[in-house]
Amino acid sequence: MKIHKEGYIIILITLILAGALYTVNHIFLIEYLIIYWLINAFILVMLYLVIQFFRVPTRVSPVGDDLIICPADGKVVVIEEVEETEYFKEKRIQISIFMSPLNVHANWNPISGLTTYYKYHPGSFLVAWHPKSSTENERSTVVTKHKNGQEILFRQIAGAVARRIVCYAKKDQEVIAGSEFGFIKFGSRIDLFLPLNTELLINLEDVVQGKTTIIGKLKS
Repeated sequence: MKIHKEGYIIILITLILAGALYTVNHIFLIEYLIIYWLINAFILVMLYLVIQFFRVPTRVSPVGDDLIICPADGKVVVIEEVEETEYFKEKRIQISIFMSPLNVHANWNPISGLTTYYKYHPGSFLVAWHPKSSTENERSTVVTKHKNGQEILFRQIAGAVARRIVCYAKKDQEVIAGSEFGFIKFGSRIDLFLPLNTELLINLEDVVQGKTTIIGKLKS
C-alpha cells in the first residue's frame, strides 16, 4: 500500500495542525485528564481518517481484452438503460458506483484503448446519490475506444463533500485497463455508460472494488 500523491499536502497540513493541537493540549489541559485524553483521541482519529482516505492498496487487475474493470471502490447504486446526452446521444446501460469517504478514492481506467473524448464540467455539489448529480454536479467525462471499435464513457462526479476532482485523462492518449486515471477527494460517485449488448457481471447493491472487480464483458 502507498499514499496517493494528491494527499501529500493535505496530510502535511493535518500533521502540523495535529502537532499544534497536541502541544496546546499538553501545556494547558494535562491536569484535566478526561479532557486531555479525549482531545488526544480526537487527534489520533483525525490523523487516521485523513491518512486512510489517501491510501492506494496494491492490486492486480484481471486480464482479458473484453473485460470492463471497475473504476472505483464503492457500492453499485444504479443499473439502468438511459439516454446518454453528452457524447453518444443514444441509449446506453448506466452503472453508477457510490463512493463513501471510507472507500479508496483512486480511480482506474475500465478498459484499454484510445481516449477519444475528455471534458471537465464545473457545476453544483448535490449529494452524490441525487439523480441530477450526474448532469448538474462538477464532473469530468472521459470516453475510451476499445480496439474492437466500441466506446465506453465514464464520469467522475463530485458530491456534497467531495469538492475536488482530479483527472489525468488526455484526448488521443492510449490507456491500459487498471491504470490510474484520477482521484476524487472526499466521497462521490462514478458513472459508466456501456453498450447495450454488454454482458454485465455485477448486480444492484453489490460492493465493488476498483481495479479488481469485473463489471462486465464487451461484445463484438
